[in-house]
Amino acid sequence: MTPEMIMTMIVLVLVICLFVFEWVRVDVVGILMMVLLPTIGLITPKEAFVGLSSNAVCSIIAVIIIGAGLDKTGVMNKVAKPILSLAGKSESKIILLISGTVGIISSMMQNIGAAALFLPVTQRISKRLGIPTSRLLMPMGFCAIIGGTITLVGASPTILLNDLMVLGGERLEPFGLFTQAPIGICLLLTALAYFIFFGKFILPAGTGKFNKGASEILVKEYQGVNNTVELHVPEGTGTIGILEDLNIRPKFLVTVIGISSPSARSTNHIPHSYEEISPKDDIAVAGKRENIEQLAKEYGWQIKDSLETFAESLANTHSGMAETVVSPRSELIGKTLSEVDFKELFGLNPLVLFKDNKKYYSGLTKIKLSMGDTLLLQGPWEKFHILKNRPQPRALIFSSPLEGEILRPKKAALAVIWLLVALLQIIFFKVQLSVALMSGALGMIITGVLNIDEAYLSVDWMTVFLLAGLIPLGIAFEKTGTAAFIAQGVLAFIGHPPPIFLLAVIGIMTSFFTLVISNVGATVLLVPLCMNMAVMAGGDPRMAALVVGLSASNTFILPTHQVNALIMRPGGYRTIDYAKAGAVMTVLFLFVELLVIYFFYGIG
Repeated sequence: MTPEMIMTMIVLVLVICLFVFEWVRVDVVGILMMVLLPTIGLITPKEAFVGLSSNAVCSIIAVIIIGAGLDKTGVMNKVAKPILSLAGKSESKIILLISGTVGIISSMMQNIGAAALFLPVTQRISKRLGIPTSRLLMPMGFCAIIGGTITLVGASPTILLNDLMVLGGERLEPFGLFTQAPIGICLLLTALAYFIFFGKFILPAGTGKFNKGASEILVKEYQGVNNTVELHVPEGTGTIGILEDLNIRPKFLVTVIGISSPSARSTNHIPHSYEEISPKDDIAVAGKRENIEQLAKEYGWQIKDSLETFAESLANTHSGMAETVVSPRSELIGKTLSEVDFKELFGLNPLVLFKDNKKYYSGLTKIKLSMGDTLLLQGPWEKFHILKNRPQPRALIFSSPLEGEILRPKKAALAVIWLLVALLQIIFFKVQLSVALMSGALGMIITGVLNIDEAYLSVDWMTVFLLAGLIPLGIAFEKTGTAAFIAQGVLAFIGHPPPIFLLAVIGIMTSFFTLVISNVGATVLLVPLCMNMAVMAGGDPRMAALVVGLSASNTFILPTHQVNALIMRPGGYRTIDYAKAGAVMTVLFLFVELLVIYFFYGIG
């Protein structure tokens, strides 16, 4: 063992310790590698920063921008809708549908692409149902990685296999597209079963980066509006009439925020006092639960178990609450909300007025406003953003963080077209992944699906620097001969074991290497070595190569795989979370892989 090898091993131990004990953030570990490795002479300065321009990192940047474009145009809402309709509110069903879908898609496209495209879908479903993002993203990410094992073109290591299978100067019989499908399908089913039955024990319950909303905080602060409920007016028995005459707000301190009329075939989310409530109407209200129950009992209206008619429009991904303050030069000063026709002017429902240290839940539309008065408003996020972007002087200033965004549904077709352009280049024209995806991202920017600032903001730079910093570590492993030294030492140590035992050792060794060097690097290094060992042990060299290619996807214990790095920040994961869930998944992966090979391929 050379001094360079010893130094490389020391650096590897340092990286693992930094990951496990979290003394610094993971992206700082990546930056440290860019500086440390060339400083101690293991790689050149040029090699230290090659990760920033690597195919993998550039692909991640591009695919995140493409995903943001699809989300911005509402395409991902349409993808999320059938998943929600099938799964309902069941966490297990949602995990099954999202993770299973991503796994299947990943079998025909790069796993990072499949994961990035479903990242915003998963976040929206998580926010809408109140399920922590951390409980959905890790199953989705793991299944995206495993999905690549179903076909020969699902992951980079298996794509390389046929080119690497040369023994004694002769090329071995190539694998077909679905040669490995039985193994990959069994692995995907095992992963889904693992998370469905044991997810509640191994998945963290943290909310992640995207789940905590200002609306939830405001609901707790304004207890008078802490429930949104849908009511139904039965035909013949329910009280009906003009909204103002029903005195719902003065009598029950409940605000009507939506009326859906089947007879008029209309749904109004900003109902005025002159709106009429008719039989068979569905009504959305906000208020205290006991007040809503009193309203329903007295007027003969039926309380629904959950939002149905308003499930989509009042989902927290589409609408919510925000706290605003009357600005010093506001046009509202000295006027009542009724006088300015506030709902017509801003398209928002006033719920509470906070004035002179008193909260008004009723009669607030007839109180003259003063500078500094606080209004709690409810409505579509788009209307809030239009209000925020009004030219100075603004009538209202936001005192709470504003959620949501202005979607561009008219650009949805363009977003889908540019996604297809990128995919067609990859599948049919064999264009390099990063170039094809970046062309799709550029197309979205040029055609106005996203502006350039939105594109920059969508990229998670922590993920970029984490991966860019780990690539130089892989280069150091290969350049110093450390990887080859370890592999040859292990193979020399085991001697001439039975074929299935040899394949188990190859799987374990590949799983280790793919955690510290790229899965492509591990495959290129180990396929020739392991094929030769298989021949010496009287085994099948093709099967040894296949185990290397498949086991290169067994990367769950550390956030070093592109997919694991991608979901780390949105899911709010720590390295210990990957170790906890990934340790068992790693063992299951190897066990199922070898079990299927033993029984299906007849390797004893």
